[in-house]
Amino acid sequence: MPRTVLDTERLLSLAGRPLSASALDDLLFASKAEVEGHDGTALTVSVTPDRLDLLSEGGLGLYLQGVLRAAHGIPSYRAAPTEDLSAGFEVDRSVEPIRPAIGGAVVRAPKGRSLDAGLLVEAVRFQEILHSTIGRDRRAASLGIYPVDRLEFPVRYSLEPMANVRFVPLDASEEVGAVEFFRDHPMAQTYGPLGRAGDSCLALRDARGTILSLPPVLNGRAAGEARVGDRELLIEATGTRERSVAEAVGLLLVAFVAQGWSISPVPVSRPDGSRSDGTPLVHGHSVDLPSSVLRGLGGESLSAAVVERRLAEARLGGHPQPGGWKVDAPPWRPDIMTAVDVGEDVLLAEGVRPEDGLLPPSRTRGRLRRETLFRRHFASTLLGLGLAAPHTPLLVSESTVARLGGEAPLHLRNPVSGEFAYIRNRLLLSHLDVLAHNTRHGYPQRFGEVAPVVVASPGSDTGGETRYHAGLMVASDTAGFAEAAALVEYLLRTVDVAAVREPTEVPGVTRGRAARARVAGEAVVELGEVAPALLSELGVPVPVAWAEVDLTALWPLVARLDTA
Repeated sequence: MPRTVLDTERLLSLAGRPLSASALDDLLFASKAEVEGHDGTALTVSVTPDRLDLLSEGGLGLYLQGVLRAAHGIPSYRAAPTEDLSAGFEVDRSVEPIRPAIGGAVVRAPKGRSLDAGLLVEAVRFQEILHSTIGRDRRAASLGIYPVDRLEFPVRYSLEPMANVRFVPLDASEEVGAVEFFRDHPMAQTYGPLGRAGDSCLALRDARGTILSLPPVLNGRAAGEARVGDRELLIEATGTRERSVAEAVGLLLVAFVAQGWSISPVPVSRPDGSRSDGTPLVHGHSVDLPSSVLRGLGGESLSAAVVERRLAEARLGGHPQPGGWKVDAPPWRPDIMTAVDVGEDVLLAEGVRPEDGLLPPSRTRGRLRRETLFRRHFASTLLGLGLAAPHTPLLVSESTVARLGGEAPLHLRNPVSGEFAYIRNRLLLSHLDVLAHNTRHGYPQRFGEVAPVVVASPGSDTGGETRYHAGLMVASDTAGFAEAAALVEYLLRTVDVAAVREPTEVPGVTRGRAARARVAGEAVVELGEVAPALLSELGVPVPVAWAEVDLTALWPLVARLDTA
């Protein structure tokens, strides 16, 4: 789970009430954030990946205001567009092949206040968290914060020859050329390829020609350095998709909105002549919440007054409509996409705790299902064969899927990171990662586990079906098809079944050294030798035997034998 360290004093000042460490722990226990430790004024918090707003002082402060009933509903933050923003961003056609999306907003301090050191540090800290999550290490989106009084609209976004670009980097004091910057600067070494095409680089320039930044690498100091005392800031994001840009900007805004700053959208003019006023990026969105969905999730009917109170405590807006409610979500809540998401917030607003559970009257206590015992039998057998259990995650990376090839598994609609972008459809994907991560250890390596996979199922509500597989790998000088076949035969013999093998082709497995095994006509096993080219790519110096048993397919066949 994503984790960060917040300032407890600043957080409680937003909450509007002093709280002991234990009281704060209890309040966050019922949310999607969890306290992992207190160290003086430092508060370590982890959150579920869908609630990145709670990784900021602003987002967590708004949540605490709601549960403490110090404030309710969506904070008032919208400011009318002003004439000085009418020019906005001007997008050049040259950026389209590299990083075409851009969006932003201007945030203004409340009357009599300005940017303080604490808020500046918090905004930059949260900005970097968004770079590594929503932004996928700046590949999908990157953010910039600029002082409005040191730039002049319109801001032009284009791909410029590096020979024409000179600026003072944010962390330097002397002007450098872009060629020198991309060659020598450490941040350009890391992120430069994302903002370059040949001898040209992406640049944001204001109407006076001043470089604001070279996206997605670094701001310029002249017009790209926010300072304590600034009263108006431009929050900008560029990226590969409009959605990623909107989510990144929307999430960063919460750091300022929680402190009472107002927001004005920045228009965007496109090279095809189209123009957006920028309001969708800052005005949030609405989701329908049918009463039937809420009743199905919570197991009880809730009155309209209770639902609207809980929505207000969750810092959402709710309005009755026939059959349910229309719920308004702010821009820092991109996780609110369906009625189920809203229903979850309604239930969490009341607090879901272990003591809420009831044990129904019964003469007996529950016991494990026979199918669960069946799966545990295979897990114990793998362990007994001397195979270590790696306990791999269900989600796999884009690079892992691309490396194996073949039919792609299900892709997450909005993954937090490219490292967790797909849901594996076979354990082979995860076990190849295990091999790659353990090349520094000696051989032989033998491991296996019983774990879930998700396969495509167009007829289901979610589009996928969870199944359980038993997978194993043996990496050694002598590993081969015969060893995989022997292990499969032993595993099946422990449940009194025999299989018939037939040749097949499996992505990532050597052709002619792969097989499928059937029991009573049902395909339940795949096995073979991992392709040498793939092993070379992984850095594995020895042959690898692999086998995978579909326990979900095998169980009905075994259960049928037990009842025959």
